[in-house]
Amino acid sequence: MNHEQVADRVLKYVGRDNLIAAAHCATRLRLVVKDEKKIDQKGLDNDDDVKGTFSINGQYQIIIGPGDVDKVYDFLIQKTGLKTVTPDDLKNLATNGKKANPIMAFVKLLSDIFVPLIPALVAGGLLMALNNVLTSPNLFGAQSVVQMYPGMKGVAELINLLASAPFTFMPVLIGFSATKRFGGNPYLGAAIGMAMVMPALVNGYDVANVMAAGKMTYWNVFGLKVAQAGYQGQVLPVLAVAWILATIEKWLHKHMPATLDFIFTPLLAVIVTGLLTFIGVGPIMRVVSDGLTNGIVWMYNATGFVGTAIFGTFYSPIVITGLHQSFPAIETQLLTNIAKTGGDFFFPIASMANAAQGAACLAVFFLSKDKKQKGLASSAGLSALLGITEPAIFGVNLKLRYPFICAMVASGIASIFIGIFHVLSSALGAAGIIGFISFPPKYYLPFFISILISIALGFTLTYLYGIKFDKVTTAKPVEKADDDTVAVADELIAAPVSGELIQLKDVNDQVFSAEIMGKGAAIKPIDNNVYAVADGTVTVAYATKHAYGIKTNDGAEVLIHLGIDTVDLKGQYFTSNVKQGDTVKKGDLLGTFDIEKIQTAGYDPTVMIVVTNTMSYGDVDKLNKTDVKSGDDIVALTELASNYSAAANV
Repeated sequence: MNHEQVADRVLKYVGRDNLIAAAHCATRLRLVVKDEKKIDQKGLDNDDDVKGTFSINGQYQIIIGPGDVDKVYDFLIQKTGLKTVTPDDLKNLATNGKKANPIMAFVKLLSDIFVPLIPALVAGGLLMALNNVLTSPNLFGAQSVVQMYPGMKGVAELINLLASAPFTFMPVLIGFSATKRFGGNPYLGAAIGMAMVMPALVNGYDVANVMAAGKMTYWNVFGLKVAQAGYQGQVLPVLAVAWILATIEKWLHKHMPATLDFIFTPLLAVIVTGLLTFIGVGPIMRVVSDGLTNGIVWMYNATGFVGTAIFGTFYSPIVITGLHQSFPAIETQLLTNIAKTGGDFFFPIASMANAAQGAACLAVFFLSKDKKQKGLASSAGLSALLGITEPAIFGVNLKLRYPFICAMVASGIASIFIGIFHVLSSALGAAGIIGFISFPPKYYLPFFISILISIALGFTLTYLYGIKFDKVTTAKPVEKADDDTVAVADELIAAPVSGELIQLKDVNDQVFSAEIMGKGAAIKPIDNNVYAVADGTVTVAYATKHAYGIKTNDGAEVLIHLGIDTVDLKGQYFTSNVKQGDTVKKGDLLGTFDIEKIQTAGYDPTVMIVVTNTMSYGDVDKLNKTDVKSGDDIVALTELASNYSAAANV
């Protein structure tokens, strides 16, 4: 890559006079511009050295890649005379003079609270679905499985207990997560959540009936009549209580003498919050919560298939904005009150949208003559059918535009049938073709009919449009590789940290999850030490210490990115033992990062391990492991069958 030429082209596409400020992180140029409409988006999309672009929070970001972005940035600053700023400074500049978007701030707040809870909700929901399969008649015969095989009764009861636990004790989970997000002690939040669902209280699901029958029991608290009512199945009351608890705790930490803080701050925070919870905050927020739930159910029933069609059409554009991250909060409320709501209507519509985007992406596979695009479309399309749409949406469909629009139409039509058949899920899960397991058995047939419509229309509309309007992409000319180009040998990449190994597609960053930078894996870390993944040379070692690049002795170019958006921490909570150009051995300590403090600061500490020269390989595959230790092999690289470079195979 000629870094100066790339900087010149970026300036040409963005507009020298349009540029206000620039910064960079480990992979991207982060720009603040006067008017994004003046940017030559087509020019950037067609530039071989630009791996992607997107706009977020007032910043226009151009993905260049590790080891190159800093050099391009230096030329950019040199040619424009702009003052060097940090990403954090740029973030402040991007919002300077603008009102903060309260909607997006609220969405992020809900996302931070509920996304960590999704695994527990998915597990409970799918166990509930399994219980339905065991106990529903007319599924495998006139009788249920339990009736046909009485020995299965105990198994079904145990499964039902495990399925009910996350929803019965939802306030405990929300109390922990929300208090942590608001800056308080999460264990105090869990304690308050436990108090709200104590067995001595009237069960939250029975409160309305008990009140109507005049049988509610009360405490006398300072002359006030306080209902002994529980909060099972409630979401909003716990969120409000968690905020109050965190606020009181932080105030006490600030004003309490150090010698008394450890003992009296938790005591006072819990007792004051507890009194406020049962005296006023809880009852008021219960009314608000019930009103919100009833309103959502009324809107769904009132609009019928017309509403589901509109929602299905615009679900994917909502995903692009990020607003969909607020849906788990609403879905949780619907599922915890399933006796009243009947279930969750968001999930089946999301399944239609994801399936349509996947089908449209697969249509591009058949339309394209470009080997690189065919490879991306095939893997991204299949991934979207299974519920992971970021690679399909950001990597293929949005770039070509018409597949994305065709998928919107297909999803809207399929969602009409979701509304007609009144399909509701009883659990969260993978919103795609395997999503049927999250539904009661009675909805299996209408779900499959709807999703087949979505897939068939998404594929057909995209394919026919591509043929009719000559939208078929063509391959670039094949160029002979340089004489000194050699094949990259097979090798294994090790884990830089210990923790839970996950798919790169599952991380909460659209650049990494869409595999724009390359394929690899990610780890939810449990260890603060970061080690070299192979023998090689350090090619990237930023001053912010949040990312390292290593070129292995066998030729792989590996990016180790510590956390998401942690560049904004400007090196705080990070240490580094290496510098660019250092030679390292597998297992050498590269540096450290304080996971707990990074999380407390509101950042996701997930570690991404990306092979940035993925196209130089035949395959880059995450190994089938879950819990790994630093030094364990996690990614396998398979050499190309040909000795030609990746560029010659495009």
